[in-house]
Amino acid sequence: MFFRNLTLFRFAENLPRPIKKLPSSLDEHRLRSPGPIELATRGFVSPFGRDSEELTHQIGAFVLVTIGGEDRLLPSVVVNEELSARIAKIVGKQGRRVGAKERKQLKEEVISELLPRAFIRPSRLNAYLDAENGWLVIDTASRKAAEEAVDQFRTAMGRFPAVPAAPENSPRTVMTDWLIHGKLPKGLALADECELRDPAEAGAVVRCRRQDLESDEVREHLKSGKQVFQLGLTFDDRIGLVLGEDLVVHKLRFLDAVTDELGDETPESARDELDAKFALMSLELRRLIDKMDEWFGLPRPGEQV
Repeated sequence: MFFRNLTLFRFAENLPRPIKKLPSSLDEHRLRSPGPIELATRGFVSPFGRDSEELTHQIGAFVLVTIGGEDRLLPSVVVNEELSARIAKIVGKQGRRVGAKERKQLKEEVISELLPRAFIRPSRLNAYLDAENGWLVIDTASRKAAEEAVDQFRTAMGRFPAVPAAPENSPRTVMTDWLIHGKLPKGLALADECELRDPAEAGAVVRCRRQDLESDEVREHLKSGKQVFQLGLTFDDRIGLVLGEDLVVHKLRFLDAVTDELGDETPESARDELDAKFALMSLELRRLIDKMDEWFGLPRPGEQV
């Protein structure tokens, strides 16, 4: 269950409903199957899988939560094919043109009839709260998916004053400076990929993969005024990542130095495996996020900044 991406939100110390009451708050908002004419539903499910009723898993200050979704799959090509057939039938039998208003009504009828027969696609999104430092960490690189997850917490908790990580120091400027001068903070090293852009609207974009980022080729792009929008990094030889200028972490990887700590013994159960991985991951990510706070300045809401 190691996360593969990170989108960060921060919340204030004094939540309207304390995190210790989170399990009861989530219980009223479990995932349910969509009704006959619903396109999708969202709700909380157990991190341990469908055989468990528990909606949270807590280790110290860290609380793991899983948001489930069920989406009805009704491709537009299927709807349009059925709609075209019905319009053709009207034209053939009645010899008249179908206007825009009638076409819209027919399309709504088609969707209403096909939805109950549509396949349902399940989805799962993991997140955890660091109650001590005020972080909500979501395993996604999609801002839309992250916002939807936060909305689920707000619905369940009544109010959840979490905001996207808001850096005091521009990550784009900081990372560009790292790459230009080759002087990175202690424990941080360049990896082998980056995305450089001309900051002007519709400016040039350069994406490097498997590239020496200290090469003359990369430096020439920087000299021409391009800035770093994504940068591949290695943190303490334990975590590999690509950091975006919006502070979204892509391609998160826990390196051998971390995974070796799990040992070679097979866990007795899936629960034991999740417990061990979550404990290890949350502590490693706390170290990384603490450093991101140090590098970019990520004040907690409600604090004097």
